[in-house]
Amino acid sequence: MQTFWLTGAEWLAVLRVGLGLWWLESWRHKDRKGWFAHGTGITWAAGVAAKHRWAAVRSGFDRVVAPRPRAMAYVVVNAELALGLGLVTGLLTPVALVGGLVLNLLYLVLMIHDWAEQGQNAMMALISLVALFAVSWQTWSLDSAWGLFL
Repeated sequence: MQTFWLTGAEWLAVLRVGLGLWWLESWRHKDRKGWFAHGTGITWAAGVAAKHRWAAVRSGFDRVVAPRPRAMAYVVVNAELALGLGLVTGLLTPVALVGGLVLNLLYLVLMIHDWAEQGQNAMMALISLVALFAVSWQTWSLDSAWGLFL
């Protein structure tokens, strides 16, 4: 592979770290007090799910998320933090990439009608796939330093 400035593995690490920074920004800009104390994020998502055209999304949300809004708020917010930290540091990178891919696909399906969010979720999912299949933890990662996932 011929590249400019960095090696191919280093460019993949840049892509992985950039995705991690994107997750950290998603976490940073959340109103955590609103999410945890008032359930604002889950309440918003419940409104989106209630109007969803796919019955499976409505019933899945009602079965999994609606009965435990406080726990799900913690899951979503802390998952974004964990994904960001894992990808930036390269710790448990394949786990973070698969987790991020799943979370982006869940966001994509839930917000299928919100075109403003679709580009972000589609691109983050694509980056996760590329970073996963190109083994982006080979360079600049704790996984590489510790000999994990070789």
